[in-house]
Amino acid sequence: MGRGDLTNAEWERLEPFLPRGGTRGGRWSDHRRVVNGVLYRVRTGVQWRDLPERSGPWETVYQRHRRWSADGTWQMPLPKVQAAEDAAGRIDGDVPVDSTAVRAHQHATGARKAPPAAVPQRGAGRGTNQAEPVRRPLAVRLAEVAGSARAPGRSRGGFTTTIHPAADGRRRPLTLVPPPGHYGDGPRLERVLTQVRVPRAKVGRPRTRPDHILADKAYTSSRNRRHLRRRGISHTIPERRDQRRHRLNRGFRGGRTTGFDNERHKKRNTVERAINRLKAFRALAPRYEKRACIHLGTLTALTIWLRT
Repeated sequence: MGRGDLTNAEWERLEPFLPRGGTRGGRWSDHRRVVNGVLYRVRTGVQWRDLPERSGPWETVYQRHRRWSADGTWQMPLPKVQAAEDAAGRIDGDVPVDSTAVRAHQHATGARKAPPAAVPQRGAGRGTNQAEPVRRPLAVRLAEVAGSARAPGRSRGGFTTTIHPAADGRRRPLTLVPPPGHYGDGPRLERVLTQVRVPRAKVGRPRTRPDHILADKAYTSSRNRRHLRRRGISHTIPERRDQRRHRLNRGFRGGRTTGFDNERHKKRNTVERAINRLKAFRALAPRYEKRACIHLGTLTALTIWLRT
């Protein structure tokens, strides 16, 4: 086993969610070797052709990574792992939200406008043991609508994209939303909260409403506050100075003073440390992939949950 590869315990938790191999007309390479190859590339950021020999042919690793990113296979194990952690009471209800900028490499430009399609396995069809194709996750479909699935946005830093994570108290990302780099942080809050879905371990509807939201001044808009009040989510978001002055100038029509808990707001640094943990994977810090679903379809978030 190489450095950074999945341990036996981590592989036992991940293996049941991957498609079954041994199809008619062809045989899949060992899933564990391929997943370790993807992990090696995500951790080091090397080109696909420079994968070590123990990972097998680099074409196999890349094509399977692309296929599982497009059809949502990478996103399937994460809710199951989160459900087990939630049943054990190890998920904090205070959810901080923030964003980070990711510089897009020149190889990340020039993607086709058509949405990415899942690559079928050779020999797969009726009577095979291949798992049924799953519906592409909501994060992938929203990224295509926003345009981030095709190309990064242009901001002051050049071609960039952003990642909006929502983390729990143990620096584990609950969701990742990848809009283009020129999109603001505040308007993306509703979309980030839409992605938060922690399934129940046994029965019951998934948890889609955090107990408390922590954010910085970039999210302090009246629209975001109305959305949080409508959903019954308490929040700690500081008010900007110009907003406070505008509210006071309007008198009683300006509304009540927004509550702010300074001690509770100190927990917002959890999402900053979660971002640092995400960017420790060198293939995620700069964007090399042309499509956002492949850029975020890696095992970064899942690996963090398995190893925390």
